[in-house]
Amino acid sequence: MLKGDPKSPVQECATMSPTPPYPMPQDPDVLAFIALSNSFYPADAFQGTIEQSRTWYNRYAAAMARPFPPELVVQDFSIAGPAPGAAIAARRYRNTAQPLAAGVDVTVLYLHGGGFVLGGLDSHADVCAGLCQLSGLEVVASSYRLAPEYPHPAQMDDVESAYKDLLAQGKKVILCGDSAGGNLAAGLAIRLQAQGLACPLGQVLIYPGLGGDSSQGSYLSNAHAPMLSSEECAYYFSVRAAGLTAAEREHPEMRPLLASDLSGMPQTLVVTADIDPLRDDGALYVQRLCAQGVRAQYRNEPELVHGYLRARHMSSRVARSFQFIADSLVKMASGTF
Repeated sequence: MLKGDPKSPVQECATMSPTPPYPMPQDPDVLAFIALSNSFYPADAFQGTIEQSRTWYNRYAAAMARPFPPELVVQDFSIAGPAPGAAIAARRYRNTAQPLAAGVDVTVLYLHGGGFVLGGLDSHADVCAGLCQLSGLEVVASSYRLAPEYPHPAQMDDVESAYKDLLAQGKKVILCGDSAGGNLAAGLAIRLQAQGLACPLGQVLIYPGLGGDSSQGSYLSNAHAPMLSSEECAYYFSVRAAGLTAAEREHPEMRPLLASDLSGMPQTLVVTADIDPLRDDGALYVQRLCAQGVRAQYRNEPELVHGYLRARHMSSRVARSFQFIADSLVKMASGTF
């Protein structure tokens, strides 16, 4: 993986270093977050049905969220979907107290995580509200159809529609997503380049799964990590890819690390959790981007686990990472990244 100096964990075009020696964090606040998260699920939750998983996940997300800050204006709306009569639910967050500098008309298009199976506008509302509050940028969260009811490419088709809707409004767009949403953001940038469409202003990928080799690296060292295991990673991919051919499963839209050419990608920030099977995907992606001349930064968060954004209200370590992400969005929007 790539690791930065603990005092300044951002690196650009870093080199590989050994995997960490620990399977669990030592930070008491992070351990408390893990214990609290686990309390919302039965011990055999991984064996439950899709509907049970969605119920547990939504209940957990609601319990971890905080009320919207009073300075935010939040509006639900819909976007025309890729199929006739199919609308995509979306939510806009605007900060009336801390708008970005005049003349900067940039929107963050946020794509939620959940393994392509879970989540929606409500599950990640606290994250979107927090980014809007700290950055002053407009944030638009887009839902997308979930697997297994709608396997790939339904998710990518929906987020493409959301992106094009913002372009039609004259917006400059920063793609941002966590976990599965990070995969969708990176895959969307690849799709847009292939179509010759306007490139996003930037992309911010938070503990993304990017289709790395699951037989090595962090997929092995963090195979049984808290919050996400390698077995769960494989399961979610199989649900999303149901019915696809082997070639379709290896398409760069699904596995951006398999793209032969990443030179046209936008400026990029990738933030990973150190104790996460997906960690090395982010490191390798930034390494590839840098090698092909793309402005890219990588930040690996020691002691943190997959899904840690929800812990920003109970961990100073997470709060610092969250602030860094918000600050990076501002830098991308203002041309100082």
